[in-house]
Amino acid sequence: MRKVLSKKFFQRNTLAVARGLLGKFLVRKIGDKEAFGMITEVEAYNGLSDKASHASRGKTKRNSVMFQAGGAWYVYCVYGMHEMLNIVTREKEYPAAILIRGVLVHDVLYKKTNGPGKLTKFFHIERNLNGKSASKKTSLWIEDRGIKFKKILRGRRVGVDYAGMWKRKLWRFYIIAEIAKM
Repeated sequence: MRKVLSKKFFQRNTLAVARGLLGKFLVRKIGDKEAFGMITEVEAYNGLSDKASHASRGKTKRNSVMFQAGGAWYVYCVYGMHEMLNIVTREKEYPAAILIRGVLVHDVLYKKTNGPGKLTKFFHIERNLNGKSASKKTSLWIEDRGIKFKKILRGRRVGVDYAGMWKRKLWRFYIIAEIAKM
């Protein structure tokens, strides 16, 4: 079963979407080939009050995609070298997104692309996808292939020490995926 997730999936509570993305497949069409991998780690950013979120200081040119309705890609560069891939959640004008941090990739050899920078390099993700829909039309989408995990782990978000009490939110979700499940 391969079902592309619809916008409706993303236009829900951000933490529920974050948990729901685990075990889903990130798919990227490049030419006539598809690269894909199972999402194993995500990190949620939720609303204007979340001091770890790019939206905490209001709407800007950079973060305006976060204010779109759920189902759009939010792609930005950090440290001048790494693209970060996020999927926008919730309704229009509520800024929330989920950073995709880890994927178990199906390649000649299975490999884990831990770290959002490695992930975007593997999938050839660039800022031209920013604001585009997560769909086959844009050549980057997320599929449900029927894999479910009973044990979802939680932890603190990474690299947000500046965010005060918001750095302690357990809004990073991850699974220990086994290769045999693919």
